[in-house]
Amino acid sequence: MQQSSSLKKRIYCTILVTVFIWTLLLWDYFHGGVTSHHLLQNKDLPSFSNWWSGILLPLLTWFLLYRSQVRIAKEATSSALPSSFIAYFVGALLFGIVLSVFFTLSNQDVPFYMIVGLLMLALFLPIYRSECFLGFVIGMTFTFGGVLPVLIGTILVLICSILYLALRPMVLFVYSKIANLLHK
Repeated sequence: MQQSSSLKKRIYCTILVTVFIWTLLLWDYFHGGVTSHHLLQNKDLPSFSNWWSGILLPLLTWFLLYRSQVRIAKEATSSALPSSFIAYFVGALLFGIVLSVFFTLSNQDVPFYMIVGLLMLALFLPIYRSECFLGFVIGMTFTFGGVLPVLIGTILVLICSILYLALRPMVLFVYSKIANLLHK
C-alpha cells in the first residue's frame, strides 16, 4: 500500500513539474522565442536551449523523487512524508529563486556570498540530498532554463556531499580528541 502511495505522489509531482516547464516553454515560444544560455555567459562556449528543460526536468523529478523515497523508506518508521523533506525542498527552492533574482539584477556579490554560505551550511546539514537538488533546480529554472541549474547543482551537490560526508566527520573526530585531552 505504501509503495502505491509513493508511486502516486511521484507521478503527481512529475506531472506538476512537466506542466510547469512546458507552460513556461510555450510562454517563451509565443513571446519572443525560447532562449538559449551559454556556459559562463560566454558566447564562445556552448549554449543550451531551454527546450531541453522539457525533457530534463520531468526525468530529473522522477529520478530524484525516487531516490528520496528510497532514503525516506529506509529511515522512517511511518509512511508519512517527513517534515524535513519539505523543509529542505522549500529551502532549496527559495535559495534558487533568490540566487536567480540577484543574478538577474546583475548583483554579483550576493550570489557569491550565498554560495559561500551554502558551503558553510553544508558542514552542518545534509544539503546534498535529492530534495535539495530538485528544489534548487526548479527555483532557478525560470531564469536559467533547466540545463544550467542541473550542471551548477551537480557541482554544488558534489562539493556539499564531500563537506558533509567526509570533512565533517574528520572535524568532529579531531574536536572529540581535543575535548577528551582537555577533560583529562
